[in-house]
Amino acid sequence: MPLTDPIADMLTRIRNANTANHQTVDVPASRTKQAIALILREEGFIDSFERLSEGPQGTLRIRLRYGPEKEKIITGLRRISRPGLRVYTRKTEIPRVLGGLGLVIMSTPQGIMSGKLAKKRGVGGEVIAYVW
Repeated sequence: MPLTDPIADMLTRIRNANTANHQTVDVPASRTKQAIALILREEGFIDSFERLSEGPQGTLRIRLRYGPEKEKIITGLRRISRPGLRVYTRKTEIPRVLGGLGLVIMSTPQGIMSGKLAKKRGVGGEVIAYVW
C-alpha cells in the first residue's frame, strides 16, 4: 500500500527511533527526505546520514544524536503542512519554534531550507515541519 505522506512517515520513524534510544534509523530515500536530513544535520539535531542503494529507490540511514548522558537532542517533531491541509506562510510571517530555539523546515521556491535561511533570503513557502 503506497504512503500518502512520506515526509510524515520519515518524521514518525525518527521520533520512534529517538524514543527507543536507537543509534540509527532507516527510511526510504527521496530527494526531499535527503534535503530534510541535510537541514537536520546542519542544525545539529542528527549526527549524519548516508544514502544506501538498497531496494528500488534506496534507503537513507540516519544516525541520531544524543547528549553525553544519553539525553535526547530531538525532544519533538511535528508535521505541519500535510496533504489534506497545506500550510503556507509569507516571508514576513515565518513562525518561530520555542522562541527561536527550535527549527522550522520550509519548502520554498528556492528549495527546502530552514526558517532562518528563508527569512534571511526573504522568501516564504510551505511550512513542512517543526523540530525542537
